[in-house]
Amino acid sequence: MNDIETIMRTSPVIPVLVIEDAATARPLAEALVKGGLRVLEVTMRTPAALDAIREMKQVPGAIVGAGTVVNTEQFEQVMKADAEFIVSPGLTERLGDAIVGSGVPYLPGTATAGDIMRGLDLGLTHFKFFPAETSGGLKALKALAAPFYQAKFCPTGGITLATAPDWLAFDPILCVGGSWVTPKGASIEQVETLAREAAALLR
Repeated sequence: MNDIETIMRTSPVIPVLVIEDAATARPLAEALVKGGLRVLEVTMRTPAALDAIREMKQVPGAIVGAGTVVNTEQFEQVMKADAEFIVSPGLTERLGDAIVGSGVPYLPGTATAGDIMRGLDLGLTHFKFFPAETSGGLKALKALAAPFYQAKFCPTGGITLATAPDWLAFDPILCVGGSWVTPKGASIEQVETLAREAAALLR
């Protein structure tokens, strides 16, 4: 099993995927992996999410995780679907304890110093910064990261292909999360092209 740092360093952008129809999951994963983005976050926002994780897991080279995991019940569900990492929009002690105890790579959402301190108390050092733009953007994360020298981040929320390079240039940021790689209505070919552009971003 990959650890969370290895997963975050695999590619500069982690696509944040909202899958409405599980039948589209495998072709989508194939296009993203072919374009150079191997780490895929399937959000638990739709009834198709669990089946989508199972479908995407069958694509060679794909590292498939579950996002928007907000409670221990969802965590148990995504574990049965063999999710390879977990992302949550925030961090509670109950959810954090369960995931940390399982040993599964975990990226909890943080937006404040208190969030990061709660994560550090659980033994975590890798965090999602969410929602990135509306939580003060790169300026806010630079201020937050200063006292937490050991912390590494994946900012998500409002980041685009145009703004991603600025984020990635900040050393504690290992990758960014983005939904721009799979815009609504995009063809498989368009997704592959967008994935190639994202995968080419320098860190």
